[in-house]
Amino acid sequence: MVAAETGALRGALRVRERVRAFALELPGAVEEFPWGECVVKVNKKIFVFLGADEGERPPGITVKLKDPQAHEHAMAAPGAAPAGYGLGRAGWVAVPLAEPGAPGAELLCDWVEESYRAIAPKRLIAELDG
Repeated sequence: MVAAETGALRGALRVRERVRAFALELPGAVEEFPWGECVVKVNKKIFVFLGADEGERPPGITVKLKDPQAHEHAMAAPGAAPAGYGLGRAGWVAVPLAEPGAPGAELLCDWVEESYRAIAPKRLIAELDG
């Protein structure tokens, strides 16, 4: 692996970890590992897919973005695509983290919060806003 690729991968993993930590701070959030990949759930429903720590696929996240502007912004990220398994039709976007020009942790956390708000029960959203 070329040094630049190794550096990009390390940077992507650091961003992924910041996003994971943010997601786990949200009210009622829990981490699980179905299929050997990390997901964060609220009320037993996934609001962010974080993928595997290691493996063939490069680091990325998948979030549900109902707001048309946020969805369009996410789809404009380098390498972004509608999520597989039919999830893309419901607004889920897969965003790779190791691509040149990939979104930073702050923007990704905004998208994770929007995904959380799309999934979480109203009482937990009220707790987040309170």
